[in-house]
Amino acid sequence: MANTTPTDTKLDGSALRPLRDYKLVAMALSSLPTIVTFIAVAVLWQLVAYSNPYVIPTLDAIGNSLMSSPQMYWANLLVTAQEIAIGASMGIFAGFILAVIMCEFPLIERAVMPLMVVIMVTPVVAIAPALVVAFGFGMLPKYIVTGLVVFFPMLVNSLAGLKEADPRALDVLRTLHASRWEIFRDLRFPVSMPFFFAGLRIALPLSVVGAAVAEFVAAGQQAGLGSLLTIAAAQANLPVIWASIALLCLLGIVLIAALAIIRKRVLWWSDENAVGR
Repeated sequence: MANTTPTDTKLDGSALRPLRDYKLVAMALSSLPTIVTFIAVAVLWQLVAYSNPYVIPTLDAIGNSLMSSPQMYWANLLVTAQEIAIGASMGIFAGFILAVIMCEFPLIERAVMPLMVVIMVTPVVAIAPALVVAFGFGMLPKYIVTGLVVFFPMLVNSLAGLKEADPRALDVLRTLHASRWEIFRDLRFPVSMPFFFAGLRIALPLSVVGAAVAEFVAAGQQAGLGSLLTIAAAQANLPVIWASIALLCLLGIVLIAALAIIRKRVLWWSDENAVGR
């Protein structure tokens, strides 16, 4: 066997450099259509804004609004983020727990699922005023509205994942007298994770929508980006309206990006073509 010298190692490293450069160029080229699309939309936006100033504001007007009142936007952003964090957590937890119960007890699934469908097809805008009457003018109705929007996607995806367990593996575990908890821990839970994260990809953007809708229709504390948007609309303040919308979009993008990072760490074993991608 030939001896490896430091020079050889150095040459090997330099030989890999063109491959790294090629990957960087390939990534840049793959991002080019997205960049071109955003630039085209920005140019079109500016053209429409200059010709129709009472329809949409210019991008610089939106930026100036954000820069001139950063504390106002930041305070309302924190309120909406709090509603998303608490409400979405409630909906995700409740959806997954109910999915586990339905998976273990099919009778409960047959009894409860029709009721869940009825609740989900009921417009959340119609439910919000009733929640205010029941729970007061605080933050709780907004948490519940946000949780309701998130709940059903998590329930359906989690239930589908828990039922995806291989029947042959289930038979083996039952033959070994495994308990329900052991079957859940060692088989159903790992198998359901791609479906769980697929549900999160649907639920987290919906949580932003739910929080904004809750602030629109749930009377009480006038705080949050949804409330700021409503006040600005009443004043016909287009820069504030679109700045609030931009921050809501940013919240959704941050949630999706964070979810992608977490999924990559948690589901490192998952195939690229798995359902959760």
